[in-house]
Amino acid sequence: MTQQDIRAFFTVVPDPRVERTKRHGLADIIVIAVLAVVCGADDWDDVYAFGRIRQEWLTQLLDLRQGIPSTSTFKRVFRALNPVAFAGAFASWTRALVGTSLEGKLVAIDGKTLRGSFQEPSKRGAIHLVTAWVVENQVVFGQLATEAKSNEITVIPELLKMLALKGATVTIDAMGCQRNIASQIVESGGDYVLALKGNQPTLAEEVEAAFVTAQIAEEPLEQSQCFEETEKAHGRVQSRRVTAVDVAGRLSCAHDWKGLESIIMVESMREVGEKQTHEIRYYISSHKPDAQMLARCIRQHWSIENNQHWELDVTFHEDRSRIRKGYGPDNFAALRRMALAMVNNETSRKISKKTKRKSAGWDNEYLLKILKANIPGSHEMGPM
Repeated sequence: MTQQDIRAFFTVVPDPRVERTKRHGLADIIVIAVLAVVCGADDWDDVYAFGRIRQEWLTQLLDLRQGIPSTSTFKRVFRALNPVAFAGAFASWTRALVGTSLEGKLVAIDGKTLRGSFQEPSKRGAIHLVTAWVVENQVVFGQLATEAKSNEITVIPELLKMLALKGATVTIDAMGCQRNIASQIVESGGDYVLALKGNQPTLAEEVEAAFVTAQIAEEPLEQSQCFEETEKAHGRVQSRRVTAVDVAGRLSCAHDWKGLESIIMVESMREVGEKQTHEIRYYISSHKPDAQMLARCIRQHWSIENNQHWELDVTFHEDRSRIRKGYGPDNFAALRRMALAMVNNETSRKISKKTKRKSAGWDNEYLLKILKANIPGSHEMGPM
């Protein structure tokens, strides 16, 4: 792919402004905003302050003949900007960076509530974002918003439509353990590992009973059907035992789940000092019962919590955000996720993401390095 101007990915986003108010290019506004967030901006006042302070430097990269947009311009544009179109442009940029194929990759789908985004109970509740996170690349490939966690069931199928799932494995928590979702993944050429809880009571009871029956009967299992691992760190010992068996003859409802091949039991034992806890979780999968491979999928699913959700709250202060009006919360959330991806993609300095953001805020050359690392096909970058 030839070198591209990063603004090119946002030209497809419909400009919500009327013609007479377009003093600044929409793509320029977006790029200033995302670079500001990379450098530590948490709200629209911060975005404007970044642009004003860095105006001379930004002028070398963007069309700023009308100067830096005001705080009110940033607010007005992002409140009105179509969040689905903006998230789609973000996803196009991501795919251009890491490739469109998801073959052999793990796609973790999970939701996160923007806790400060509610206005009033009578108007709108807090926004809940459902994200498709590609574990191997540590990037977002798709994102859609809903106003309640329960609505993940309707949003996930729409999110899956945005992905080329051939050869990929999709992991989802119990909310996404639905027949239609399993069918959609398999029909798209992918595999699934779905957490199982009480929202599928018949299936959950039969899966649990199948493992109890197997244990009582002392059913001989192949080596590949069992996997154990133990971790010791910071005075904590955590052990996991994963058992996977095929579904043949074990479930009366197996035919209701397209592609279903295996059921999985994960036993977790945790010791901290003298305190011990024990937990058992169940999963279903379209993969054959390879316990070690399935254990890896289940473990890596939590990458979306540890490497995205945690970073967004701790490094990008997402839970403290009070941006609430219009589509502002949705779009600032997309800016954070794009900024996180940009910081991840710059690997020349082995420092924390927090320090990378501060370094970019202090050093034009390092910010330029981050920008260069995020332009597909870019090796040398001059003015855009």
